[in-house]
Amino acid sequence: MLIGELSRRAGVNAHQLRYYEAQGLLAADRGANGYREYDENAVLRVKQIRHLLGAGLSSEDIAYLLPCAVGEAPELPGCPELLTAMRSRLQRLDDQMARLAQSRDALADYIVAADRIGGESYPPCDDADQEPVPA
Repeated sequence: MLIGELSRRAGVNAHQLRYYEAQGLLAADRGANGYREYDENAVLRVKQIRHLLGAGLSSEDIAYLLPCAVGEAPELPGCPELLTAMRSRLQRLDDQMARLAQSRDALADYIVAADRIGGESYPPCDDADQEPVPA
């Protein structure tokens, strides 16, 4: 099948499929006309990639895990190497979440302090003609 049909059947944009191919996650043959041609297994492979990306895995992690993936969800066997890779990614996510929670708490503290001072009665900042910080 050509890239347009795979895109439609897998529910992803063609540029994502080209990205997956560039990352070594998806393989395509080239027809005589130079067009990418995918086999029927490509639909399942793309769905597996999407699920693993949704779990927060990087394309590098997925390239490592994908050969062992079974089914659309996918299921992964509990071999030590895969478990080590997934636990490592989980730890990185936990670390990111902790840093985000600290940033959120610090920002909330600044907002409470600014509200306490009283934003309306306080003189405008020197850089009042600058654009506000985007949300």
